[in-house]
Amino acid sequence: MDQPRELRRRLFPTVPISSERFGVWSEKFARFMGTATFLIWMTIFVAVWLAWNTFAPEAAQFDPRSLNYTLLTLILSLQASYAAPLILLAQNRQDDRDRVGLEQDRARDERNLADTEFLTREVASLRLAMRDTATRDFVRSELRSLLEEMEERGYLRAEVEGPAEQDRPTA
Repeated sequence: MDQPRELRRRLFPTVPISSERFGVWSEKFARFMGTATFLIWMTIFVAVWLAWNTFAPEAAQFDPRSLNYTLLTLILSLQASYAAPLILLAQNRQDDRDRVGLEQDRARDERNLADTEFLTREVASLRLAMRDTATRDFVRSELRSLLEEMEERGYLRAEVEGPAEQDRPTA
């Protein structure tokens, strides 16, 4: 704070880092660390390291067993200290995407519920309107009952037999 801004800028230049690009890179890194390929290569690396520093001549060992593989422990600790925050960053980004997806699902569900309620009201109103309208089955049953009533009273038989008798030739 007591230094002029220009001096501070020259001493510590700011590197423009895109948080989106860094987030995408951290997700790729986290995905890679979760693969069998990474685990196999890491296992091979550690096995070769341990074999070399255990069985090679002492003059050729760069991280001897007598010092409990200090350099290997340092490298693995450094890798873990960088991997953990990168994995957390990738998880946070995934949580953000999941949250947006859930909000979109909730909004779509609300629209579907509103549409379903509207259609339910429409079907109910159509049912009420159909009670006042004669259906095909109702009209047929009414016509059948009228035909039966006409047959009982003899109207239908006289009309059917009458014209038929007039058309017959007399012998």
